[in-house]
Amino acid sequence: METQEANTKKEIVEKKPLEKVCIICAKGSLEDVYATLVMANGAVMEGIETNVFFTFFGLDGITKKQMNHLHTATIGNPAMRMPGGLPFPTMLGGLPGVETAVSGMMRKQMEELDMPPVEEFLEMITAGGGTIYACKLAIDMFKLEKKDLSDEVEDIITIGQFYELCDGDRTQIIFT
Repeated sequence: METQEANTKKEIVEKKPLEKVCIICAKGSLEDVYATLVMANGAVMEGIETNVFFTFFGLDGITKKQMNHLHTATIGNPAMRMPGGLPFPTMLGGLPGVETAVSGMMRKQMEELDMPPVEEFLEMITAGGGTIYACKLAIDMFKLEKKDLSDEVEDIITIGQFYELCDGDRTQIIFT
C-alpha cells in the first residue's frame, strides 16, 4: 500500500515552468536565422526571458547590410525539395542564379505567411522584452563594429558573458 502511495506522489510532482531561454545562432542561412527568430519571438510571447546570441556566420542575421538579404543553402542541404517533393539535385544548386532564385521563392512563401523581414522580427523580439547580443570573438574576426549591426543589438559580449546571462535552474540553452 505504501509503495502505491509513493508512486502516486511521484506522478503528482509539480512541473516547473521554463523561465529563461538563451538561443545561440551560429549560421547565417535564411532558414537558420529565421528558426532563431521564430523561437525567440515565441518565447517572448510566452513571457519567457529571452537572450539571443549571434556568432560566426549567424552575425549575418544582425548585420545591417546582410540581415534582409539572407540566402537559402542549395548545396549540401539534404532537406531541400523541389515542388512536388522531389529531392533538389545538388548539381543544380551550383548553377549561377539558382541560390538567388530559391532564396527569393522562400522569401515569397514567408511573406505569404505574413512572416516579417529580419529587421522587423528583431524589433518585435526586443519590444517584447527579449535581448539581442553579438559575439565579440566573431565581431573581431570579421572586423565588424557596433555601427554595422542592427540597432536592436544590446551589446557585443563574450560567450562567457552570455553564459552568465543564462544562469538559472529553469533556463534552456538552444543552439541553432
